[in-house]
Amino acid sequence: MQIEVKVPQLSESVSEATLVSWYKQSGEAVAEGENLIDIETDKVVLELPAIKSGVLAKILKQNGDKVTSNEVIALLDIDAKADASKVPQPEITAKEQAAVMPAAQKIAAENKIDTAAISGSGRDGRVIKEDVLIAMQEKAAVSATAVPQPTAGGRVEQRVPMTRIRQRIAERLLQSQQNAAILTTFNEVNMLPVIELRNHYKDAFEKKHGIKLGFMSFFIKATLLALHKFPVVNASVDGTDIIYHGYYDIGVAIGSERGLVVPIIRDADKLSLADIERQIIDFGARAKDGKITLEELTGGTFSISNGGVFGSMLSTPIINPPQSAILGIHATKDRPVAENGQVVIRPMNYLALSYDHRIVDGRDAVLFLATIKEALEYPGRVLLDL
Repeated sequence: MQIEVKVPQLSESVSEATLVSWYKQSGEAVAEGENLIDIETDKVVLELPAIKSGVLAKILKQNGDKVTSNEVIALLDIDAKADASKVPQPEITAKEQAAVMPAAQKIAAENKIDTAAISGSGRDGRVIKEDVLIAMQEKAAVSATAVPQPTAGGRVEQRVPMTRIRQRIAERLLQSQQNAAILTTFNEVNMLPVIELRNHYKDAFEKKHGIKLGFMSFFIKATLLALHKFPVVNASVDGTDIIYHGYYDIGVAIGSERGLVVPIIRDADKLSLADIERQIIDFGARAKDGKITLEELTGGTFSISNGGVFGSMLSTPIINPPQSAILGIHATKDRPVAENGQVVIRPMNYLALSYDHRIVDGRDAVLFLATIKEALEYPGRVLLDL
């Protein structure tokens, strides 16, 4: 009996996906739950596990083909036995076979890239297509700057296609710039009270919850307080309508080798500091392995981007449409500031709020940041819900 292998249901915002790498050939045995193929959307790379054990009878769609939700890409015979000629030889383990994915191996061979020197970012350390493309870019940069050219003025260029995720990032950023009246306002916050509070309770917090107490949960809690006071910043634009959201789904921008992803912390206002920290840690770990699901990347009413983890001092973040605003957090650095007529050194952080001026007035934007500033400089009010 043959059953159909179908592309999983994609989210409404994803129209198509690309087949990246088949892990099996026609005639090979397949175990239930074993990954058959990686499928790349413009947001994430999905794994498609076999729903039954059997033999991969026929592959209908090849690596690189574009597919849509529920499209049939192969047939699985759940009664047949594997073709002996397609069974891997015993001296090569399954792990060794999967170390370099077929699509990655093909691109590497065509461009003379040594995959043994590449650190894989895929599942179980597998070298995937994106790893090879990055290696090609690095090789081209080295060739252009370090290797003498045989002809006068000769320079090396390397044309590398964007991944679907990178294409989608570019598309959404352009959409945001073209369709919103983006303006950015700034403020600064003295982080000393939060630092002292964290240092005082971090050991007890970790002992009770099993996770470290970071700073991001404080920023999110302060942001939620400001969103409650200024609901238009939590709203979105739909044509000539403003949609006010009665819930707070906070997107947290996470950079990875695959590109920028913004997983959503749902109903963040109902979560404790520990719950928020736990979700952030989980998202960060799974973003590296491409394990964040489409559902976790869909939606969101407000976003936060923390360039400070990379040392950014100041930036103007771009709104994640159709949201109306995004908060940019930066590196906390000791700076001289005036307090009560005296110059003192304080750990300061610059905050940036980019907002859609079509629906958010400057007054609301400025007061929104001021609310976050006050909440962080007097964190007891946030924890006591004052």
